[in-house]
Amino acid sequence: MRLQDFRSRMDRQFGSMRAESLVRDHVFAALGGRTALEAIDAGLPVRAVWLAICEEYDVPKKER
Repeated sequence: MRLQDFRSRMDRQFGSMRAESLVRDHVFAALGGRTALEAIDAGLPVRAVWLAICEEYDVPKKER
């Protein structure tokens, strides 16, 4: 998954304002106690970050 695809999916699922806040502010245990942005900057695969967010927020499987 490319970063651009990740951003598009976040915007569609959560709305652009909430998506931006979620990526920058929410700390995910599944990402090692990091925000999504920190995890991506640390080199975690974007797809893994997306799936961690989906799990945390119960995104339906068909939308993952």
